[in-house]
Amino acid sequence: MVPKKKSPRAAAALDPSFAAIASAFSNHRHVTQGMMMSSYGLKVNSKIFAMYGRSQFVVKLPKQRVDELVSSGAGKRFEPGPGRVMKEWIAFKGEKQNWLGLAQEAYDFVKSGTKK
Repeated sequence: MVPKKKSPRAAAALDPSFAAIASAFSNHRHVTQGMMMSSYGLKVNSKIFAMYGRSQFVVKLPKQRVDELVSSGAGKRFEPGPGRVMKEWIAFKGEKQNWLGLAQEAYDFVKSGTKK
């Protein structure tokens, strides 16, 4: 599968911190990038593992890990719509220094295809 190219509109809307994440995964053979769910995101084997939109960085992690991060106040559960809380998704605003590590965790989790 050929990775999707960034559209000029999508690239212009990217937070520079997420652009660095997208760049870090650009050479992964199974990772594609592009617009998805009104956000710019990354997929591994056609499954979303990280995205940036509405001024928030969102990753898919095991429910237990999401629970830990929410309990520590690091992020909040991702809600793609009012009242629709995703158990394995967490959203971050502001805090950027850990984004690459969280994206790597999400990549490993989604690529493995296992529920933890």
